Amino acid sequence: MLIGELKHINNTSMTHRFPLKEIAQQSGLSTATIDRVINDRPNVSPQTKARVERAICELEGQETQLAARGRRMFFDFVIEAPDRFSREVRQAAEQVLPKIGTAVCRPRFVLHPKMSEAEVLSTLARILKRGSQGVCLKVRDLPSIRAAVDRLTKAGIPVVTLVTDLTGTNRIAYVGLDNKSAGRTAAYLIAKSLRTMDGTVLTSRSNDLFLGEEEREAEFIKTLNHHAPNLRIVDVTGGQGVHHETARLMDKAVGHLGYLCAVYSMGGGNITILDVLEQNKITPDIYIAHDLDKDNRALIEAGRISFVLHHDLRIDLENVFQAFLHHHKLLNGILLTPISNIQVVTPENIPTEPHN
Repeated sequence: MLIGELKHINNTSMTHRFPLKEIAQQSGLSTATIDRVINDRPNVSPQTKARVERAICELEGQETQLAARGRRMFFDFVIEAPDRFSREVRQAAEQVLPKIGTAVCRPRFVLHPKMSEAEVLSTLARILKRGSQGVCLKVRDLPSIRAAVDRLTKAGIPVVTLVTDLTGTNRIAYVGLDNKSAGRTAAYLIAKSLRTMDGTVLTSRSNDLFLGEEEREAEFIKTLNHHAPNLRIVDVTGGQGVHHETARLMDKAVGHLGYLCAVYSMGGGNITILDVLEQNKITPDIYIAHDLDKDNRALIEAGRISFVLHHDLRIDLENVFQAFLHHHKLLNGILLTPISNIQVVTPENIPTEPHN
């Protein structure tokens, strides 16, 4: 629902689909601010309007939760990742919410392809100020961000890391795949699939500061050197998984690849990587990517990707919510947040798409 539609409803009736209080709780803004946005009053920034619109979209995806009875718990997700991955996280959360019976869980999302250190810190400071029953993070492993996480936990707000961890913090759980095992698996697949043990392997990470990708790379290099010591590794890192920056870095690297026999993409941007390679008439024998999102599903169906190292985000999100509920003593027993199993997806065993 757009702001204009909500404004029309608000002006024609004392009640409407989403009460001001619900929108305020979802957006983290005051009811007075929501009222100003809906009624198109002056002195409202574009950023505030965007937060209200985003909150309304989130409420539309949580309608079963709005009607549910029970203790309401607001959980904040701060995710720095390409849109394709953020969409998967949001969709997985919405799919598992109806299965949770011990409380009414209401996620609030801050999703950006690239967040500066200052933006992450500002977001966490805002959450600390307004309060939250839990924060789920996929952000870079920086000292200032680790300190902000410890401020949240000191204030009684539990933190869970998703897919990529933060070192030395008081977070209550890490949820996601075993990144070290993923790196070893990628190296094994490449070493056992190649017809030759000479050539170049291109590795690509989105950023130097995502701990999960760093763990994948370290284990990949160690394992590949063991199985195929003659293969040369060329790393292209820093594209954030987004088109423009990934294309720029790839354009600089293609002249140094020589015979490219394999690609291990740890951080996304696969359409761009493949397009740049094809423009330069380079076709790797093996291409390994992570996560069966919409883009990678299309690429493996078309035969442009050889393998996808996949894990079920729905299980991850179930574990996120369970960790939060266990912290608030709404679940009994020992907290179990098992590391997600890696599924090696090929063009011959692509799982069907999940539905709500």
